[in-house]
Amino acid sequence: MTQDSKHGEENGTFYATTPIFYVNAEPHLGHAYTTTLVDVASRYHRLMGEDVYFLTGTDEHGEKIQKAAEAAGMGPQEYTDRVADRFKATWDELGINYDRFIRTTEDYHKQVVSDLLQRVYDNGDIIFGEYGGLYCVQCERYYTDKELEGGRCPQHDVVLEYRSEENYFFRMERYRPWLRKYLEDNPDTIRPEGYRTEVLSMLREPIGDLSISRPRDRVPWGIPLPWDDKHVTYVWFDALINYYTALKENDTVDRYWPHAQHFIAKDILKPHGVFWPTMLKSAGLPVYRHLNVHGYWLTDTGKMSKSKGNVVAPLDLKDKYGVDAFRYFLMRDMTFGLDSTFSEVSLAERINADLANDLGNLLGRTTGMLSRYRDGVVPAEGEVMAADTELRKAFELLPARVRMAVERVQFDRVTQAVNEAVSLTNKYISDVKPWELAKDPAQAGRLDTVLRTCVQALNSASILLDPIIPQKARDLRAQLGIAEVAFTLESAGDWSQLGAGFSIQPGEPLFPRVDLDELKSQIEGPAAAEPAEESAGLVHKPDITIDRFGELELRVATVESAEPHPKADRLLVLQLKVGNERRQVVSGIRQHYSAEDMVGRVIILVANLPAIKLRGIESQGMILAASDDAGQLSLVTLDRPLPSGSEVS
Repeated sequence: MTQDSKHGEENGTFYATTPIFYVNAEPHLGHAYTTTLVDVASRYHRLMGEDVYFLTGTDEHGEKIQKAAEAAGMGPQEYTDRVADRFKATWDELGINYDRFIRTTEDYHKQVVSDLLQRVYDNGDIIFGEYGGLYCVQCERYYTDKELEGGRCPQHDVVLEYRSEENYFFRMERYRPWLRKYLEDNPDTIRPEGYRTEVLSMLREPIGDLSISRPRDRVPWGIPLPWDDKHVTYVWFDALINYYTALKENDTVDRYWPHAQHFIAKDILKPHGVFWPTMLKSAGLPVYRHLNVHGYWLTDTGKMSKSKGNVVAPLDLKDKYGVDAFRYFLMRDMTFGLDSTFSEVSLAERINADLANDLGNLLGRTTGMLSRYRDGVVPAEGEVMAADTELRKAFELLPARVRMAVERVQFDRVTQAVNEAVSLTNKYISDVKPWELAKDPAQAGRLDTVLRTCVQALNSASILLDPIIPQKARDLRAQLGIAEVAFTLESAGDWSQLGAGFSIQPGEPLFPRVDLDELKSQIEGPAAAEPAEESAGLVHKPDITIDRFGELELRVATVESAEPHPKADRLLVLQLKVGNERRQVVSGIRQHYSAEDMVGRVIILVANLPAIKLRGIESQGMILAASDDAGQLSLVTLDRPLPSGSEVS
């Protein structure tokens, strides 16, 4: 990329928030997913040239926090300070680039909450009354019988306690008809559509008024009501206001609030889809632009929870597989709005398939060819043919596809689209056969174009994936020798910016492959071996005649070059010399031999098998190998040299 690349002019505004996370527990996979999601969205909107503000933080008041602090032998402020710091440290380690980390115990937030409460109170929307009902301490809210699952809290699977007390109530029912009409008139306010439908269903019947205070003698850890300091603010009427506090604090309400997008998990749909917009209406503030609702990460034992003991610690995965691989998996394997099942094996399989075999393999092949054929220098474009133009067009179309998916919060489609283009590039290499072009000096210009096209494709992919894998995207460009300068989403489709004559800086594999067998062994434990009393005899195939054996044509062959199959992690594509012939064979030996290991080897070829296609690449024969019961494989070879093409009998 040339040094005069410019960042695109601002063409929009994006204010993105995570929920502020309750500090009664350590950060887990659910927290990490939502925060990474908003980080990725914010980075893409910056890449699109927009004015972005990204807010996250912690929710630190309420009865639950008070009890957690007591259990830890601390005061509530000391306790919240400690846990808030852990959230910050976790986000730093996961590469989260937020603009503001807000805490509800900050003095400025307390003042904004008091001011907004007073405004709603002055509007006549807060009244004093008594309420009795089933209460969940962990949710810090009352539930109706209809909302329960088997008589238990639907979120925490605990039996609720009946409570009756005098509190202040927000007259939420007064705003039910308005909210229902607003959501009907603005159908994209809550998305995906299924969650808007769910909120509209809630609004078909009376929703009642919302208890917004707790007696201070029972719950002292909270913000006192400005007109009655014997009561503290109910946690949701405190926490939700943080989205407004952050902008009020730096006088950017007019700049960002019309573009506010909240990102939440579906368990807090009602507070954000019903409580918050009615509160805003009463306070005279506009409703947010979008409420983006995602599903749960599940395990084989269901939704993650401390009580089930199936909570996944994000930093453990980050330390084991790398932060960018972890971020990529989160974006690739959850369809926005739906639940997704997490397993460490699925994470490892995704790393191998998309990142090691496709993107990492393409980088390795490209730097390897540049080193062998051009002394590590990226050439200028030479002769252009249809295959080059077709691949270039595929990348030129990608920024528009990515932009549309980003605006719809469909990051699985972003990764899928880029991965498809990377796979096309690996196929392009197999089709144009640069190793053949390298043998003919007359094809030097053609080889230059092929090598440059691969570099261009990798650069484009790195820009398009930069918000998801920022460090690895930088590493990729560094290995290609591309200077780090500002770029935009659109620049990923503009191949005219990249200069020529710069040198590559090859490094370690971008994403090392994960040994799936070893991982499964670690997770499942070694299989219990039952010692046999005596060794079993060999299992033989049916007898054949010497004539049948004579029908096989076995030939000595030499491996001239080898490349990993672009679409299969167990296959190698071998170019063989068989006498005065050349053969291409696809062989499933990649788990045992690398492409580099195979070059120069003398092997035995079954030469009279019909040609077939294996994952889209033609194979003209089969090489002979032996394997033991443990699956270890060894090639069949010669104990003394024989000319290539010699027949084996």
